Amino acid sequence: MTERSEEFAQRTEPFRRELLAHCYRLLGSADEAEDLVQETYLRAWRSYGAFEGRSSLRTWLYRIATNACLTALEQRGRRALPSGLGGPAEDPDAPPGPAEPEVAWLGPIPDALVTPEAQDPATILTARHSVRLALIAALQYLPGRQRSVLILRDVLMWRAAEVAELLGISAVAVNSMLQRARTQLRLAAPDEDSLREPADPRRRELLARYATAFENADVAALTGLLREDAVLQMPPQPTWFAGRDRIGRFLQARVLLRPGDFRLVPTAANGQPALAAYLRDDDGVHRAHGIQVLAVVGPAIAQIVSFNDAGLLPAFGLPPVYAVPAP
Repeated sequence: MTERSEEFAQRTEPFRRELLAHCYRLLGSADEAEDLVQETYLRAWRSYGAFEGRSSLRTWLYRIATNACLTALEQRGRRALPSGLGGPAEDPDAPPGPAEPEVAWLGPIPDALVTPEAQDPATILTARHSVRLALIAALQYLPGRQRSVLILRDVLMWRAAEVAELLGISAVAVNSMLQRARTQLRLAAPDEDSLREPADPRRRELLARYATAFENADVAALTGLLREDAVLQMPPQPTWFAGRDRIGRFLQARVLLRPGDFRLVPTAANGQPALAAYLRDDDGVHRAHGIQVLAVVGPAIAQIVSFNDAGLLPAFGLPPVYAVPAP
């Protein structure tokens, strides 16, 4: 590696996690965000010799990343959760609709990839809040430029003049776009009570009780942990359910058929508690099934988003086959 390459890597590598989080907020896909971060670093390397330091290196990298993401957003529509495509299913006893892999589904992101290495609890908490799943889903309703304005102003705390320079518009236009974006976000954003620190001991206990009930196929115990207005979503299946009773009936009829079919492993995604799910196959082996991301409001679970995609587990550092915990 040349001296210039070493200098570039040393100066830019500390920003990789936060750039990944930034691209994920804009795009709603961890894989796509990874690709755009790689593109950002490639563009930055090519232009590094011309970097004059008129802005900070961090700001310069964010400009490159934002423009790369905006270009990507021009070429596709928004990513969605099932609740963004239609109303909830009315009959929990009926078979759910078939998976729709052709839909651009919103995806989860492991906390380990985007949580800052800084030890400051407030910095970590802010970073987790800024990637929470319901917020990312709400951002998808905004046009790309509005989305970028909201993130740059309200998450990264850029000045209006800085955002205006990046986008090539006036500061007045930036502030107008910001107000429209905030209004739209308030219509789609989740209950702010869900933004408590995930390390809360009561939340850890709730997660453990949920996992035990799920593994034991104890539908009564599991539904007892849900809010009355809880929501269950299962991308890539478009079918979703609203209401504790309907969720319980669906799980009993279609999912939790026998104790021991599932094994759940705690993890963290989108700044929220999450569980990796392993489903027992005909040979009795528990194989990767997906990632469940939970939203907790007060003492109960308000939403379960079960991303039923076995291919997600490697990003969480988890094996394809369930490993029995050591005694």
